[in-house]
Amino acid sequence: MSEPTDVPIRDDSIRLGQFLKLANLVESGAEAKPVIAAGEVRVNGETELRRGRQLREGDVVELGGQATRVTKGEGEIDVPW
Repeated sequence: MSEPTDVPIRDDSIRLGQFLKLANLVESGAEAKPVIAAGEVRVNGETELRRGRQLREGDVVELGGQATRVTKGEGEIDVPW
C-alpha cells in the first residue's frame, strides 16, 4: 500500500463515519454504515466496526486499498454535522 493521503480536520477529533465522507472514501454517511459494519474499514491496521469511533491526528484509515491519515489543519472542507 502506498503512503496515506493526509486529510485535515478542524477539531481535535472526528467520528469515523464523518471522516470517511470527508476523505471521499464513501459518497454519504448512509453509505459509511454498512461498509463499517461489514468489517471493510481498518483504523491503524485493525478492523473497526464502530461508526462513532473517535479519530485523532495521526490515525490512519484504510478502505478499499486506499489509506488516509487524519491531520490537523485549517483548510479542510466544512462538514455540516
